Amino acid sequence: MSISAKAADERVLDVRFDDASLIVDLMDGRTISVPLVWYPRLLHATPVQRAGWAKAGAGYGIRWPAVDEDLSTEGLLRGAPAVKAA
Repeated sequence: MSISAKAADERVLDVRFDDASLIVDLMDGRTISVPLVWYPRLLHATPVQRAGWAKAGAGYGIRWPAVDEDLSTEGLLRGAPAVKAA
């Protein structure tokens, strides 16, 4: 008996927020939820700024131009918080 696995599609489908989390839905049906405190620019952004996201990098990234934040699905899946400024 063989099991065929559907290939992972880590491209962004949708992005949303709750009070404490950034939530990203992927094309393959998975949902990533990470603490909003990991991304200070998004934590301190207004709801309008947070809603102003766009897909980047052929759909494997998310860009918030108003707050100069860029995230990748690869980094989110690894659980990588924002790099702290020196």
